[in-house]
Amino acid sequence: MKETPLSNCERRFLLRAIEEKKRLDGRQTYDYRNIKISFGTDYGCCIVELGKTRVLGQVSCELVSPKLNRATEGILFFNLELSQMAAPAFEPGRQSDLLVKLNRLLERCLRNSKCIDTESLCVVAGEKVWQIRVDLHLLNHDGNIIDAASIAAIVALCHFRRPDVSVQGDEVTLYTLEERDPVPLSIHHMPICVSFAFFQQGTYLLVDPSEREERVMDGLLVIAMNKHREICTIQSSGGIMLLKDQVLRCSKIAGVKVVEITELIQKALENDQKVRKEGGKFGFAESMANQRITAFKMEKAPIDTSDVEEKAEEIISEAEPPSEVVSKPVLWTPGTAQIGEGIENSWGHLEDSEKEDEDEGGSDEAIILDGMKMDTGVEVSNIGSQEHRPSVQHK
Repeated sequence: MKETPLSNCERRFLLRAIEEKKRLDGRQTYDYRNIKISFGTDYGCCIVELGKTRVLGQVSCELVSPKLNRATEGILFFNLELSQMAAPAFEPGRQSDLLVKLNRLLERCLRNSKCIDTESLCVVAGEKVWQIRVDLHLLNHDGNIIDAASIAAIVALCHFRRPDVSVQGDEVTLYTLEERDPVPLSIHHMPICVSFAFFQQGTYLLVDPSEREERVMDGLLVIAMNKHREICTIQSSGGIMLLKDQVLRCSKIAGVKVVEITELIQKALENDQKVRKEGGKFGFAESMANQRITAFKMEKAPIDTSDVEEKAEEIISEAEPPSEVVSKPVLWTPGTAQIGEGIENSWGHLEDSEKEDEDEGGSDEAIILDGMKMDTGVEVSNIGSQEHRPSVQHK
């Protein structure tokens, strides 16, 4: 299913607003939408909300054999999925160009930048290493998927804890969470993607474009950077030509935004860790605002049940008597089923009609039609059996 295209009026309205340095949601040119981070009950599970764009991140691990050319390094795997739940335009079971581009950009941003110490994931060189898998699911699409996905991926990796292992000779022992405390991953830095949308061949610039702004933009520039102002990857799409000054200006803006987002991530992780140590409640349900879910919550009101019998008798005495109700359907005629009053079957009994047909078919008596006159003036006097020939008289 293709997405609904914008009308010419909507397109002109958006471009005119961008020229006047106005946005539909009231933001300024360099403003980000509100970022909300909530964690699940298990380690490595989180939901990142960038405005109305929502991404679920889940990290899992498994002991596998290492790659032949990297015998002492673990394996890091990323997978982003775009489901129809996020937007009707996404087709299930099909690798679209947008999905391939987003997955490659995530790999360059997180795996190729060496944000995780893969050598610390080695258990036995050449035999057993940890494979870390990061699954990202887009729950709602309102623009700027790559920024929300990169934040969800790095938050899930920082929050994840792998089981502890011990090696004695050739024997590898894997401990459960009850036997030993899980071990966090060794993370060197936190790269985060910042997207810049360009309009009218680079004349106008917006940070964190929404879904409608992405439809009318001419090009997109994505810069992945950490808080140390180290550029991890950079990608330009859309076929627009950017000047060197424009790229440097975007990199300075990205440096400021990355520092703010990194502080927000660290604060969210510290709050979650503090709640878990104190034994408080945590998880998605606890991160929701109070009175958010109203379908399963009802305010209790005091009810006086002292004079219930007296009130019930008054209601019964004032009520009208019930009308006569037929509990069973009335069968008026054999072979029919009627509810209420109806008329009898005018076709008679089926058994009697079948007997008459048999009697007529079995008799060899002649059928005599008297007094029949034809339009042609021919009078049929006697019609007998095959032995008696009919006599025809002409007037």
